[in-house]
Amino acid sequence: MMERIYLDFNATTPVHPEVAKAMHPYIHDYFGNPSSSHWFGIQSKLAVEKARMQVAAFLNCHVDEIVFTSGGTEANNTAIKGIAFANKHKGNHIITSSIEHPAVLEVCRFLEKTGFAVNYIPVDKYGLINPDVIQKTITPNTILISIMHANNEVGTIQPIRQIAEIAEKHGIIMHTDAAQSAGKIPVDVQEMGVDLLSLAGHKLYAPKGIGALYIKNGIKIEKLHHGADHERNLRAGTENVLEIVGLGKACEFITSTWTQNVRHMKKMRDHLHDKLQENLDNIHLIGHPEQRLPNTLNIGFAGLEANTIISELHTIAASAGAACHTDQVDISHVLIAMKVPENIAMGAIRFSTGYLNTAEEINTASEQIIKTVRMLQPDSDKTNISASSGEEVKLTHFTHGLGCACKIRPDALEEVLKKFPVFNDENILVDLRTNDDAAVYKIDENHALVGTVDFFTPIVDDPYDFGAIAASNSLSDIYAMGGKPLYALNIVGFPSRRLSLKILEQILKGANDKAKEAGIRILGGHTIDDTEPKFGLTVTGIINPNKILRNSNAQPGDVLILTKPIGTGIISTAIKRGIVSTKTISNVSQLMASLNMAPAEVAQNYPISACTDISGYGLLGHLIEMARASKVDIEIYVDRVPIIPDAYELAIKDIIPGGTKSNLQYAIPNLIMDKNISYFDKILLSDAQTSGGLLFSLPDSSSDSFLKNLHKENIVPAIVIGKVTKKGKGIISLTKK
Repeated sequence: MMERIYLDFNATTPVHPEVAKAMHPYIHDYFGNPSSSHWFGIQSKLAVEKARMQVAAFLNCHVDEIVFTSGGTEANNTAIKGIAFANKHKGNHIITSSIEHPAVLEVCRFLEKTGFAVNYIPVDKYGLINPDVIQKTITPNTILISIMHANNEVGTIQPIRQIAEIAEKHGIIMHTDAAQSAGKIPVDVQEMGVDLLSLAGHKLYAPKGIGALYIKNGIKIEKLHHGADHERNLRAGTENVLEIVGLGKACEFITSTWTQNVRHMKKMRDHLHDKLQENLDNIHLIGHPEQRLPNTLNIGFAGLEANTIISELHTIAASAGAACHTDQVDISHVLIAMKVPENIAMGAIRFSTGYLNTAEEINTASEQIIKTVRMLQPDSDKTNISASSGEEVKLTHFTHGLGCACKIRPDALEEVLKKFPVFNDENILVDLRTNDDAAVYKIDENHALVGTVDFFTPIVDDPYDFGAIAASNSLSDIYAMGGKPLYALNIVGFPSRRLSLKILEQILKGANDKAKEAGIRILGGHTIDDTEPKFGLTVTGIINPNKILRNSNAQPGDVLILTKPIGTGIISTAIKRGIVSTKTISNVSQLMASLNMAPAEVAQNYPISACTDISGYGLLGHLIEMARASKVDIEIYVDRVPIIPDAYELAIKDIIPGGTKSNLQYAIPNLIMDKNISYFDKILLSDAQTSGGLLFSLPDSSSDSFLKNLHKENIVPAIVIGKVTKKGKGIISLTKK
């Protein structure tokens, strides 16, 4: 197994051994409350005050100017809100920059909602702020300027001293977020001339969950935490002694080793940059070439996607400058503010070094990066790195999103589709007007063709299982209409530079076996080379025009029956993160690969009012589509909806795909809920399903017989989950029985 190489020190740092050693006694021995007057409390109090002195020495300030917080975010919140609320009688104007960390930007956006005005100063192509622009932005109402010391993404260092002088000249309070700069460049509040400064412990080899705020004597702030008079009555709450000790020791360690550590970090960073420049064309340094943190290297690999590169670098930790979501790839606000060209920003990766990195690691990392980038470049004829290594391939690692969770948001898709004309052809029986997933075209009085197409990225790691699941998912649209599939065609996107064609062979084998189970053949298809694997089928089926199952005919008094449990989107996300058991993977793979053929065949003998299969928009999304198309309101019994084991627990741990969260946002305006419906209940109901079950709406009088016959066909999870209550506007009521 190859050694893992950590090049993401700007994201977080490991706890230094000396820091851990200093903390250890405060786990077991010195556990007293620092506010207590007995021996145990006094020991803790002494430890807190020693740490305060260490932090003060690090920042070159008075001991009583340090307030401990839970981290950099709280420090920024306390500084900005504290000054804003304490000085609103003087003015309501704040100046910050367009490249601040969200812990500053989101605070400012909150304050804008409460009546404050905020100017977001632009930056140049290097991410640098022009102090003259700040000077021109100041108004008589300006009470605070908050500018980060150094940017976390590109490392550009701001002229804080010049900006602080401007602020002082105008009697304006100056704050800087030094979370990223502390430990890498001098952070001396006297030299910088700032009134407030934020620190984050986990950026400088202390634990996560601890930070500090420097508040210059004489600066008044409104406290955010109310309670006892801890921390000079500025931050109520019993002090986190253990981690305060860690932060103090980290500051002491950095102070004593700063010169050699900075020299080493810079040497490693420059060595990596030199290697990449020597061996790769069309790469771009993002950030200031000189006025930059000594450990930070942000490189734009033009024409490539950063997430694709990182997914190939299995043993290297780094951060992408563009994040893939369910329906788009978002370039970071920092790169947008710097006006980095899109083709470069899409391929931006931040490498950040630390004192632990070695020259050997940098050599190994550079070799892997160079090999990967060359392989992914469009004119490359190289084949996959992993394929020749003999290692087991995990398909979910080769894609940014997961399966049906990558669907475009339903509200966004509706906006696009409504711009297209509806065809007036009497032979078109089903089209996009009803949001059914298949279309039906009448041939004669007894025959109609039903057609559908579906494809997605891997939701499981095993190629054969992925192919089988994708085929089952595509066939489901035919079954949901009451049709019988006739034949299918493959749709393939395959990264031949990243994966062996043997993987594609396994995907196709899984699909072919599933098609054979459905009684059809895959007759051909279309294949393109892509940056990530994608697979699905177009399926053509036959249906009686008089027996079409639509989602638009649900009737008041109908009950709703679901044939499969939900939660596959969450489980797939857990599979990609490697935090789910082999047993669960096997069970969920079998569930998704199971055809909806049997319940569809049983349904042929019952007066089904409406039907849909549950896929990327989740149970709630498909219920809303059914309710709107049928012009009815629906009640769902939340505690009766079958959930895949482990899915709820994983949701609580925030193992939730972005598509699921988007689905919930879409559903919220259409929901009426009991007070006891939790956020996680709603998340499960919105979870983006892949090859989910069928949802039937049928008269209550037929439901017992229908369920009995479903259970005979081994569709045991099938259960009544709700009812159609009345004619309405598509409102879904969530209740617990």
